[in-house]
Amino acid sequence: MLVKNLLVAAATATTAFAQTRKLQWFGINESGAEFGEKNFTGVYGKEFIWYDLKTLDTFIGQGVNLFRLNFLMERLTPKTLTAPLDKYYLGNLTEQVNYITSKGAYAMVQPHNYGRFQSEIITDTNAFKTWWQNVAAQYKDNKLVIFDTNNEFHDMDQQLVFNLNQAAIDGIRAAGATSQYITPEGNSWTGAWTWVSSGNGASLVNLKDPQNKLVYQMHQYLDTDGSGTHAECVSATIFSERLKAATQWLKDNKKKGFLGEFATGVNDQCIAALKDGLKYMGANSDVWVGAAWWAAGPWWGDYMYSMEPPNGPAYTGILPKIKEFFLA
Repeated sequence: MLVKNLLVAAATATTAFAQTRKLQWFGINESGAEFGEKNFTGVYGKEFIWYDLKTLDTFIGQGVNLFRLNFLMERLTPKTLTAPLDKYYLGNLTEQVNYITSKGAYAMVQPHNYGRFQSEIITDTNAFKTWWQNVAAQYKDNKLVIFDTNNEFHDMDQQLVFNLNQAAIDGIRAAGATSQYITPEGNSWTGAWTWVSSGNGASLVNLKDPQNKLVYQMHQYLDTDGSGTHAECVSATIFSERLKAATQWLKDNKKKGFLGEFATGVNDQCIAALKDGLKYMGANSDVWVGAAWWAAGPWWGDYMYSMEPPNGPAYTGILPKIKEFFLA
C-alpha cells in the first residue's frame, strides 16, 4: 500500500471516528485467512483468502473501529511454533494491520487455533511464548494493535490454559510491546455464559500483566446450545441473561471484558435479544469495553450470520439495528 494512499485513507476516516461511543470497541470479525485448516500450507485464493481493504473502508464508514483478524498459526510459522515467520503470510497480515490502524481503528491479531498447533494441543509453553514474542515484535510500536492470545481454548486442562495465556502475555511484553491491550481467552470455548461455572473465572483471574492492560475475551451466541450454529434464539432476553454471571465476575474482580464473538439469525426474536443484550452491556460499560460480530469475509456467501457488504444477511438485517448501541 502506497504511503500517499494510507494518508488519504486516514483523512477519510476522521468523520467516522469523531462519533461519541457508548462502548469503546465496535468490532467485526474478518474471517477467511484461517479457512482450509485441514491443509495448513494452503493455497492463497483457493483454500484461504485475506480481506478486501475496500470492505474495511465500508465498515469504518459505518462506525466500526475494531477488526478481529482471524488467521492460522501454522501458516505464519510453518511446521513449528518457533520457526521463522513466513514472509508472505506475515506480509498479508501486516498489510491488513497497517491499513486498519492507519485509519485510527484497532487491529486485533488473532490466531484462530483453539489452543492447538498442527491439530495437537499446545503443551510447550516456552515455544508458545516464543511464538508470541516473535509475532508481537512485528507490531510493538503500533499502539492500535491488540493481541488475542488464541481463539477458543476447549477440552483442555485448565492449568494449561492458564499457563498458555500467561506465556503469551510474557512473550508479548518481552518483545517490547508494552502499550497494547492483550485479550486472554478461556477454556470451554471462552463462553461468557460458562465463564464462572467452567472454572475460567477462578483460574484466569490470577493472570499477571506488568502493564495492567488485560481485557478478558469471551464469546456468546444465543441459540439453544450456545454454539452459534442455529438461526433461532432461545428467547428475547437470552443475551443479557447469558452475560450476567460474567458481568458480576468482572465487577467483583475489577476486570474488563470484551465480547470477541456474538451473532444470531435475522428474525424478530433474535433482534430483540440482541438489543436487550447490547443495552445491558451499555448499562455495564464500566466493565464491558465492546463486542465484535461474527463474521465478515469475502467467502461467506449466504451464511446466516454474514456481515459482509453489500448483501450479507447480517449486514442488511442486523447492522442497521445494532449500531445505536455502540454509537451515540
